[in-house]
Amino acid sequence: VQLQASGGGLVQAGGSLRLSCAASGSIFTISVMAWYRQAPGKQRELVATITSGGSANYEDSVTGRFTISRDNAKNTVYLQMNSLKPEDTAVYYCAAVYRAVHYWGQGTLVTVSS
Repeated sequence: VQLQASGGGLVQAGGSLRLSCAASGSIFTISVMAWYRQAPGKQRELVATITSGGSANYEDSVTGRFTISRDNAKNTVYLQMNSLKPEDTAVYYCAAVYRAVHYWGQGTLVTVSS
């Protein structure tokens, strides 16, 4: 599976961005999809996941601010990010998880200015 992330950019604190990740390959609809992020000097961390049936889970610091969703007809997963904070600044990566294997897309940079 190939993944293409987009939607990053520069935004002021309190603003919003929506990330998209378009996937190719037949396993998309049966994969768990995830968004990770990696801030400068830090390890990559899991932000949110969504199952093929639409069940979502979030890392504590983004709960209530971020929403993950997917459109299986378009093979696309989204991350709506509201009330952004400077500490959300990171490269965001989408991933498809299938049979315990992670398939990664390229990252998209999100920069939140204070």
